[in-house]
Amino acid sequence: MRHEAMDIQLSTRAQHLLKTLVERYIHEGQPVGSRSLSRQSGLELSPASVRNVMADLEEMGFVQSPHTSAGRIPTVKGYRFFVDTLLTVRKLTRREVSRLELGLRNQDGDFQNLVSSASTLLSGVTRLAGVVTLPRRERATWQQIEFLPLSESRVLAVVVFSDQDVQNRILHLESGYDRDQLQKAANYLNAQFAGRDLTEVRRALLEEMQQARKSMNELMLTAIKMAGEVFDDGDVNQNGYVMAGETNLMEFAELSDVEKLRRLFEAFNQKRDILHLLDQAIAADGVQIFIGEESGYRVLDDCSVVTAPYGAEDEVVGVLGVIGPTRMAYERVIPIVDMTARLLGHALNSRQ
Repeated sequence: MRHEAMDIQLSTRAQHLLKTLVERYIHEGQPVGSRSLSRQSGLELSPASVRNVMADLEEMGFVQSPHTSAGRIPTVKGYRFFVDTLLTVRKLTRREVSRLELGLRNQDGDFQNLVSSASTLLSGVTRLAGVVTLPRRERATWQQIEFLPLSESRVLAVVVFSDQDVQNRILHLESGYDRDQLQKAANYLNAQFAGRDLTEVRRALLEEMQQARKSMNELMLTAIKMAGEVFDDGDVNQNGYVMAGETNLMEFAELSDVEKLRRLFEAFNQKRDILHLLDQAIAADGVQIFIGEESGYRVLDDCSVVTAPYGAEDEVVGVLGVIGPTRMAYERVIPIVDMTARLLGHALNSRQ
């Protein structure tokens, strides 16, 4: 869960005041003044003493003063110190765990429904945006391929993967083939490649293509070319994601600016940047948190992304998480993301 060690020593008093300020700001969304902090902290400090500590924290970059208020709010650096050092993660109650279990139970064996349920569940429980990546295609195996003629030079390729996902691709050929010829091509490919993962398939297709020109007839060579087109397609090779609850983000004042929302929703629709960020969490050991500018994407500067990898059969296959404002309730969101990842992995293993 830690991002990086901070070589900064804060006094116990400064840490306590920073913790109080962050918690209060997360709860109320308003800058916190020194007088309020002196009351809420439980320390016998005058507002003047609190102001001195706040001035030190501001100088070190943990808090800042919005120009509209004399109060202070946490910076990304302040949130990071809070999350890594001061946060006490709340243990989920039995009732909360049961709600998560129920939300992922009995999805009639359909993986797409399971992923959709997980994202909807994350969104509903946290009141933020829930996101779940589809399993990495490289880990899925090719079960079967079929070719169906559409017109003289257009063919529909139907690919079935081991995770029960079915994908269709329309191929444009240089010449036409009848149904019988296409069936022979599919039979050849299924005999050669069925049961192999996509990394193997792509490598083998390349090798076959180089060797086939001398020894193969035209139909087999065409079969290899068609398969190559199918598995070079970005949608087949890359994992997408399912997102739910994007509109929840409109409820937070810091994200409600129309232009900010437009850019954020545009990023959600394009998927590329969000997928790249989630991909960074695929190798994480448990929960990983990107706060504000740590994501590396300007569109997420006012957001935090809390992620956890999920797996099946002892292999990590995807990532799930929530996207919300930087002032999200980390002590509650972190265990929800962690538990949902564990339960989704368990549900996937139960389907095998």
